[in-house]
This record gives sequence, C-alpha cells and structure tokens, in this order.
Amino acid sequence: MTTTPSLPVASERVRRLLAEMTLEEKLAQLVGYWVDKGDDNVAPLDGEMVVATSYADATANGIGHLTRVYGTRPVDPVERASWLWSEQRRLREQTRLGIPALVHEECLTGLAAWKAATFPTPLAWGAAFDPELVEELGAAIGASMRELGIHQGLAPVLDVIRDPRWGRVDECIAEDPYVVGTIGTAYVRGLQSSGVHATLKHFVGYSASQAGRNHAPVHAGEREVRDVLLQPFEMAVRDGGVRSVMNSYAEIDGVPVAANPEYLTGILRDEWGFDGTVVADYFSVAFLHTMHRIAADRGEAAELALTAGIDVELPTGDAFLAPLAERIRAGLADEELVDRAVLRLLAQKEELGLLDETFENPPAAIDLDTAEHRALALRLAEESLVLLTNDGALPLAANAARIAVIGPNADKAEALMGCYSFANHVLAHHPEVPLGFAIPPVLDALRAEFPDAELVAEHGCDVEGDDRSGIAAAAFAAAGSDVAVVVVGDRAGLFGRGTVGEGNDVESLELPGVQRDLVEAVVRTGTPTVVVVLSGRPYAIGWAVEGPDAPAAVLQAFFPGEEGGRAIAGVLSGRVSPSGHLPVSLPRSAGAEPFSYLHPLLGGPSDVTSADSTPVLPFGHGLSYTTFEHSALEADPAVAAGDVFEAAVTVRNTGERDGVDLVQLYARDVYGSVTRPVAQLLGYARVPLAAGEEAVVRFRVPTARLAFTGRDGVRVVEPGDVELWVGPSCAERETETGIALTGAVHAVTPADGRLVDVEVTATARTAA
Repeated sequence: MTTTPSLPVASERVRRLLAEMTLEEKLAQLVGYWVDKGDDNVAPLDGEMVVATSYADATANGIGHLTRVYGTRPVDPVERASWLWSEQRRLREQTRLGIPALVHEECLTGLAAWKAATFPTPLAWGAAFDPELVEELGAAIGASMRELGIHQGLAPVLDVIRDPRWGRVDECIAEDPYVVGTIGTAYVRGLQSSGVHATLKHFVGYSASQAGRNHAPVHAGEREVRDVLLQPFEMAVRDGGVRSVMNSYAEIDGVPVAANPEYLTGILRDEWGFDGTVVADYFSVAFLHTMHRIAADRGEAAELALTAGIDVELPTGDAFLAPLAERIRAGLADEELVDRAVLRLLAQKEELGLLDETFENPPAAIDLDTAEHRALALRLAEESLVLLTNDGALPLAANAARIAVIGPNADKAEALMGCYSFANHVLAHHPEVPLGFAIPPVLDALRAEFPDAELVAEHGCDVEGDDRSGIAAAAFAAAGSDVAVVVVGDRAGLFGRGTVGEGNDVESLELPGVQRDLVEAVVRTGTPTVVVVLSGRPYAIGWAVEGPDAPAAVLQAFFPGEEGGRAIAGVLSGRVSPSGHLPVSLPRSAGAEPFSYLHPLLGGPSDVTSADSTPVLPFGHGLSYTTFEHSALEADPAVAAGDVFEAAVTVRNTGERDGVDLVQLYARDVYGSVTRPVAQLLGYARVPLAAGEEAVVRFRVPTARLAFTGRDGVRVVEPGDVELWVGPSCAERETETGIALTGAVHAVTPADGRLVDVEVTATARTAA
C-alpha cells in the first residue's frame, strides 16, 4: 500500500466531477486511445505494445486523450476535423459525464499532419541562435493546431546533446543548456500563446545514454543532471510557464525516470512549482514491466508511475486501465493516487476550455501551409545554415556557365526534413500518397537561382550502401564544369529506416555509405568543389575541413525544412549571407565521444593522454560573407556573488557587405570547490550590421549563470575570479577581461535570474 498522496488544488467544478466518477470513469480520463493505429512503426515497439481494444469499448466511460488523430496516417484535415467535432459531441452527449477528449499531436518540425508546413528541425533552431524567431514559429504552429481542435503538442525536446552518435540529435537544439533553455522556452511561449499546451521532452537524462544508444542506461551524476540536463527544463517551467511535461525513457543510476518521484515530483513540482500534467512517453509505463523489469506486472508498473508523478498514460491504456483497476480492488494500490492524477487532467481540460466547448462548427477549409508559414520556414532556414569553411569559392560566381550538382541528397525533398516530419515519420509508410505541400530540393532551387547557367546533375551514390558505380560519372560531370556542388549527408527515419532519427544510433561518425569517396573523387578533378552537408547530426568531416585536399567550401545544413532548398541556393549564390553557428561541436571521431565544450580541464587535450578529443570545429563556429571584429570588452570589476554584473563589447562589420554577427559572451570560473568547465556561454545576441557599421552590445548577467551544484547538493555561486571573453566561438578569445565575485557563497533561489538581458546600441558607421 502506498502512502496517501495530497491532492492538488482544483476548482469546485473539477472536484464535483471527480466526486461523481466511478473508478472506471477515473481511469478512462488517465489514458489515451490511438484511433488510427495500424501496422506502421511510428513509436518504439508499438506493434508489440498496443493492447487491442475496440474504440467503442475504450470510450464507453469517456476518454482522457485521443492520440494523434491527424498524425498517424495521411488524412484530409477538413474531413478529419469534421469527424473529430462529431466525436467530441458524442463524448459530450452520450457518455455519462459528458467530458470531451483532449487531442494531442507531434509538432517538433511543425504539425505532423498531411499537407502541413514542415519547418527546420530543432538542431537548426539552435544553429540560428534566434529565440524570437522560434517563438514566432511556435505561435504559427500552435494556430494551425488550435484550428484543427488539437489541444496539446508533444514538443519541444529539451534534451541537451551529449553524444552525436545518438539518433535523436536532430530533435535536440544544442549541446549548451542555456541555448537549449532560451530557444526551447521561446517555442513554449509561442505555442502556448495560440492556446495549445506545450509538452517538454524528455524529462530527464534521455540524451546522456550510454554510448549514444537509444533507451540505454544513463550514468550521469547528480551534478551533471542538475547543472546541465535539468537547466533547460527549469527555464521552460519557471520562465515559460509550460503546462505539460513528458517523462524520459531513461534510467538514471538504475532508477527509471518513469518511476522516480525525486524527479517527477520532488524537483518538478515541489522545487519548481510546476502544476500542469505529466504525460507518459509512449508505452513507458508498461516498459517498467517489460523492459526495465522493476515491476512484476503492468498493474504494479501503473502504481509506480502514478506514485512517481505521471498523470496520463500515452498512447493507450495498457497499464492504467484493467491492470491498475485490478490492483486497486485487491487493496494493493491507493485510489487517491488516481484521484490526484484525475484532478490534474480535468484541471487541464478546464483550462483549455474543453469543459465548455460545444463543438458546433468544424473548419470548412484550412490551409496548413500558408504564405506566413513558408516565410517563417525560409527565414529560419536561412539563419540556420552554417558556413564551416570557404576559401573564396563562395558566393558562386554569377557568370558560372556550367554547374555540376552532385550527390544523393541533391534531388531529394526528404533529405531536407527531420525524423519527426510527417513525410519521414508517417508518409514513408505510404509511398503512394503525395507530400501535399511544395518542398523543392536543392537541385530545383539551384535551377531557379541560376537560370542562365547549365546545371548538370549526377547522383554519384546513395546515402547508404557501398555502390560506387556512379562516382566516375559524377567526377566526369564535375571535371567539365566551372564549379561542383556536392550534396551529401543523412536520410532521416525511424528504427533502422534511415541513417539518423529515433532508434538510428551509430557506431561511426563518418558520412554514411561511400559519400566521402564521392566527395574526394570530385575534389580530385580540380574543379572548385562546394560540399553541402544535409544532416541531422554533426559528422566527423575533418578531412573536408582541414588539409590541402579539402573542398573549397563546406556548408552545414541541419535538416532545414520545406524552404531549405531555396535557403541553401540563396547562400550559395550570395543572395543570403550565412549567419548560422554550430550549436554542437564538430566531432573529430566517434572515439572522441561523448564530448562537450563544457568540459573541465582534464576533459580536453592534455599531456597526460595521447588521445585528443578536440573537435574539428568548436561550438559557436560559423563564417559569413563579411568579417566582424570584437573589441574593448569591459565588465564590472567586482560584484557580489548572487548579484548581477554588466559587460559590454564593441562589434564592427569590417567587411564590404552587410551581415549578421553572433556575439558570444563566454566565462571561465578559474577555481571552484568542484571542477568547472574551461568555457561556458553566458549570453548571446544576433546583431545585424551594415558594412562598416559598429555597435556596442551590453549584457546584464545574473551571477547565477555561473552557479553549480556544490558538494552538499545545493546550487551555489562561489566568490572568486572569473575570466570573460568574446570571440567567434568558444575556443577563441578575441577580446577579454575579468571580474571578481565577492562576498559569501550565495545559495541560488527561485528569485535569482536565469536569463541574460542584452541591449544593442549602434554607435557609428565607418569606412569598410
């Protein structure tokens, strides 16, 4: 028997509803039903996990959630909306309590539904370093969802990247928790401004899995969990007001998060004050029995999950229905655990207006890929492209008469989209169904960008496999051209279908298949070669970045979405000046992983090891078609630990064309009572500058940005010296200064600021 839980605060209306409910009606509110679930593999082990129940039986007592009504198979949005409205009316009128269902969908790269806009993947959000634009993106996605009667979106992913071998890296934002937190919180604000509840994924530790393997154990200590993995979630809860959280599949030090009250209740609710709902990642409650083996059956798994703090089982009621009812009636579990969760779920439905909705007017027409959507997709795609190297070959000459466009991703629209896009997630199972929206691949976009040039296309090789038969033809085409553009990288998919995505973890970080051979063959022709990497993870492409045989330029594109082809063409032509920066280090090799730029001294290269983990290119790196100079960094010389200090730096566009600089303020806490990272991003700002223009960027930094978990488990700011610098990446100190933190050790409280305020003031325009 569990300890009787305290019940959450709820309105009188919600409490009256609870008092009327039978046990079966309560449990029905705590589960989802997957209306369209077929044989398609769109969730881990879904073919084995779903317990067959008819829809009529599942909804006889009402239902909590309807799972992916639009996002499981290609359905016409208007027709499906008509069905949904009628079904909601049926639940109101023909079930005893008349409670409508909450509808949830995936929305990581846009609403995952047929004909809906597909935006850049979250790793591209990180490369853009533009929270304001991501907030606009979230609002646009949320508006489409709300129009279709969707109430909850399963995004954003706030897992901090720890190992690029992990297949779900393209769903993540960055390897820096502050970048993840600021951009992820912006998405939450945007989505929720449209009346759709965001859901933080995956709380917590999922991305730190052993050897980058999906669902593998996590061996992170409390300090890493607190200072790195939890930080973005805290920001989204405290600063973003997020209304839903989804648990991680992971186990941390032997305890699955789905059964860990320390995280789901102690930290999330008691420390941070979260009062929304916690939903189970798909099948994670049953996994406590079938995979983690800490529960003898699904009834015990349900009790463990409820006790820990999970409120709703998704996608179906495999554990929370009959197995839990049997356990409660046997006197082995307390029904008040159920009551606590039901109150939270009903409060969410009340907050969303579901308890008063009459569902009389479904949309008669809807455009899920409007001009506004496409404009947002284009802006974000353009901002996210990272120019890694350039020997002057870019921008391409306007008078290039013959351009060879080569590579397996040059003519493939799917290569522009991430794993959780509807096209790669669902339509891959329905090859007979058209995409339903325009997404020109790179080849088509280049034809439009260079209408007077002759474009010669050669496939060269596939993304996967060892077939080299097309490489000779590709090299021949390149040899007869003025320039060669080679488009390589990933193909996103699920559980072995593709090279990156959920379940597609890797042992090597070399480009898949024989794509490196293709690039090297083209480079050997002597034709200036530009490599475009369309991928969902950073690859070990040091051979393409360094050395005499490297291509002339390398452009990194993290799945840039439906307008990604146009964005890439615009950067290659020079119509767009690149402004993206690496949100994750470019790895040297798989053997150097896991790696984070936030490493302590002994986590990097040193004389006591012959292994070098230094990345090929560092976090924050990104070139432009102009140049920027950072100078005169100044900061308050001393500030009390727990207070706020100001730092200011001058940035000037020293080139001949307009551009956008990413001003990056870094710090190093020189000595601490526990080891500290050699570099830590404190704050950042995108600063547009005309040629010759100069500006002063002022950062107002809470010293809590330098906090860490002390030896007693309390997050503190310690007095001591701190080095500060600004540069083009974490690895280069272009201008630097220092401050002294003074006074006593400061224990961090919720009142301490988590965000850095930035002010940009243009000061002068000088000759370029």
